[in-house]
Amino acid sequence: MLGTGPKDALTDVSGLLVGHHHEIDPAAELGSGAATGCTVIRALGGAVAAVDVRGGGPGTRETDLLDPSHSVQQVNAVLLTGGSAYGLAAADGVMRWLEEHGHGIAMGSPDQVVPIVPAAVIFDLPVGDWSIRPTADFGYRAAAAARADFATGSVGAGVGARAGVLKGGVGTASTVIEGGPADGITVGALIVTNPVGSVFDPRTGLPWGVGSEGPDAYRMRKPDVHEVWNANALAPKGTALNTTIGVVGTDVDLSAASCKRVAVASHDGLARAIRPAHSPLDGDTIFALSTGTRKVVTETAMPKAFSSDLPVLDAVCAVAADVVERAIVHALLDATSIAGIATYRQIFPSAFAP
Repeated sequence: MLGTGPKDALTDVSGLLVGHHHEIDPAAELGSGAATGCTVIRALGGAVAAVDVRGGGPGTRETDLLDPSHSVQQVNAVLLTGGSAYGLAAADGVMRWLEEHGHGIAMGSPDQVVPIVPAAVIFDLPVGDWSIRPTADFGYRAAAAARADFATGSVGAGVGARAGVLKGGVGTASTVIEGGPADGITVGALIVTNPVGSVFDPRTGLPWGVGSEGPDAYRMRKPDVHEVWNANALAPKGTALNTTIGVVGTDVDLSAASCKRVAVASHDGLARAIRPAHSPLDGDTIFALSTGTRKVVTETAMPKAFSSDLPVLDAVCAVAADVVERAIVHALLDATSIAGIATYRQIFPSAFAP
């Protein structure tokens, strides 16, 4: 059985905090003002981490470091940012904040630390002023702003996000597993939705991601057929580079190799909610974090060739795909229009009619 976490957010996972920083200028609608930002996921005390990159055009930092065979096994934060490759500069500010607060790999005296901050970008440069991108100051402010309660929609790294023909953004979701060897484990996701692919079914107008639970779970109904026709007539996105990025976290104690399997499985949820996904024009990247605040002792008998915690990992992987799917739907439903990009709610108002 599955139950939604208390906040239905990534921060239901103990030890994870989320902070945003962005700039939005009214002139962005004319292409002359700022419309970009970044989002930082801080791991209190560090988190075991892995990453899986499926898109053909990724923009990343420190992903090689997360190979389970490599020496560094924990990260202090993950940066998700707009600005394409330019936006990776925001990671410098995240590192600066972490260093000032003593977070990182201790390399000598207490004030000598090296923070570990993997990062991934979306391509949002055509939204607003092309020359305005997240800087180190963006990353510093987002890290400083990290907390358990955070906004979703057109915020942080989702400010300039565009999901196919619609406005994209930041979405989140969480699940607490009930029963079985993984009972009580929390799994959460935060996704920045900015794909080249479609996020809604052109036949029904419903988001692809409502397929697993049905529209009732989102208090929606099938939109009016005329709205569906109008949506299908919208001009294509018109940019060559895109990308959906995010973080999946869990409180159960996992190894780096197990986190890698969670990251891999998480992409199933992305593929359910976005069609096509993982295209040569996307840089789809998902990080998996384990805070290790929950220890689980399994009594399930497994063949000697397998780890005894495999049933727990299997359950976490299945839920990881579900929370990613729901987070993408929430990103669409929570988005507000920026730079004239229409939102799902604007295009399909009848889906929410009483």
